[in-house]
Amino acid sequence: QTQPRNTCRKLLRARGLRLSAVRHCVAFLQALSAKRVSFSPRLQCTTHRRNFTLDLFICTQFLLNRRRRLRSRLVSLIQSSAAAPKMSKSKPQLREQNLETLDAAKLTPLSPEVISRQATINIGTIGHVAHGKSTVVKAISGVQTVRFKNELERNITIKLGYANAKIYKCSNPGCERPACYRAYGSAKEDNPPCEMCGQSMELIRHVSFVDCPGHDILMATMLNGAAVMDGALLLIAANETCPQPQTSEHLAAVEIMRLKDIIILQNKIDLITEPNAINQHETIKKFIQGTIADGAPVVPISAQLKYNVDVVCEYIVKKIPVPVRDFTSPPQMIVIRSFDVNKPGSEVDELKGGVAGGSILQGVLRMGQEIEVRPGIITKDAEGRVKCIPIFSRIVSLFAEQNELQFAVPGGLIGVGLTVDPTLTRADRLVGQVLGQVGALPDVYSELEINFFLLRRLLGVRSKEGEKQGKVTKMSKGEVLMLNIGSMCTGARVLAVKGDLAKLQLTSPVCTKEGEKVALSRRVEKHWRLIGWGQIQKGLKMDLPTRTA
Repeated sequence: QTQPRNTCRKLLRARGLRLSAVRHCVAFLQALSAKRVSFSPRLQCTTHRRNFTLDLFICTQFLLNRRRRLRSRLVSLIQSSAAAPKMSKSKPQLREQNLETLDAAKLTPLSPEVISRQATINIGTIGHVAHGKSTVVKAISGVQTVRFKNELERNITIKLGYANAKIYKCSNPGCERPACYRAYGSAKEDNPPCEMCGQSMELIRHVSFVDCPGHDILMATMLNGAAVMDGALLLIAANETCPQPQTSEHLAAVEIMRLKDIIILQNKIDLITEPNAINQHETIKKFIQGTIADGAPVVPISAQLKYNVDVVCEYIVKKIPVPVRDFTSPPQMIVIRSFDVNKPGSEVDELKGGVAGGSILQGVLRMGQEIEVRPGIITKDAEGRVKCIPIFSRIVSLFAEQNELQFAVPGGLIGVGLTVDPTLTRADRLVGQVLGQVGALPDVYSELEINFFLLRRLLGVRSKEGEKQGKVTKMSKGEVLMLNIGSMCTGARVLAVKGDLAKLQLTSPVCTKEGEKVALSRRVEKHWRLIGWGQIQKGLKMDLPTRTA
């Protein structure tokens, strides 16, 4: 009533409302407040069980509450329209991203508009259970990756954890190393003051940590995480003998995934004496001889007390280079997590679509882009034949932790908000699938022919002192294996074996391409154990339905 008519009309039009509609609402509210609500004595409410007379007081209270809710809703709409233009969720201390001026050919993993908001390199934490993988991630990034109730109760990592961290270096050449290196959370500004000398620091890396479980029965989850790693931190506890079962098994797994950049962290150094620490350091050096980690630096740290965390940051910058990325090809993202972000009891108009989390392999994903997910919805017909229906959707949000993005580039872990039914994404149902540009994704296979290589001995199995670990027997026709292809974990029945070639029938179809590496696991003593790796030569492609208008 205090605003001029033209001003009100403009403000309401910006909210999608009309002045006449608002006037009708106001008149309705005034009528309700001016008149006492009364009902005819004969007015009754009929149910299937009984008839009863409506109580005048209850109905009056109901209508009054309804009037208050309508009035508060109307006031909030007018106030929000009259306020200043709505700010985007983007944080003002970070570089702005603009889709209109985006040129993918000029982007690099270290471009300011990219590295300010999104991580561009994935580093995994691997090693035996309870050696401090999650604690190291928290010491560097400040993020607690153990979030689920059953994880907190057992104090172990069960699902893949993720956390982003920015690594800075002081711009003052006189600032001593390694104290000139600092790590903060993903929302930190790009040039914070140095804690040592007070001068500004420069952002040189933005890292995503993939926190893998160390328990032997969660080896499949670890292999899924290894599919998106560019480097790895191998944790070895100083107060235990080296190597532990999953230490060697995880090291073999990252070797299969062609990871060459590894840093070894000798954790819990505060729990042992200096002579014992030196002796174990030599033991670690002997253990990694002849492996993919041969020559890797061994850094003594205490993740709990944050000793030498700055040294770890320096080694990440110097020893793990940023991989060469492809920004111009059609985008493809490998999904390692998927969520339903809606809370129980949400209103219908507040429901949001499903969210897929993962790492982009190539290309650039943009807000509003139409995307496809393969294999999609997997079903079986009456005859038992498997069918795949790709999921088509549109990107409505892009996030790197709490940082809102207009576009996302390869590297780092990204959350992609879609318009699909959240039932399709809840409880990690999209894990292992590939998301990308419509019509540009790899084929879907139901059978594969691979060229395989088996390990000599089983890894990850405790053996008695003086006994050698069990040998890996040859692959036989009819046996069931577990395959890890990218982030997809599926069963496979061996149809035929000839030399180092094998034909496998997959339990669940996989979106992949020829030349991709796969990890092979066999069930040993009720647990899946890594026995070797293979490379896809060819396979039986599935016919997928095309998108309908």
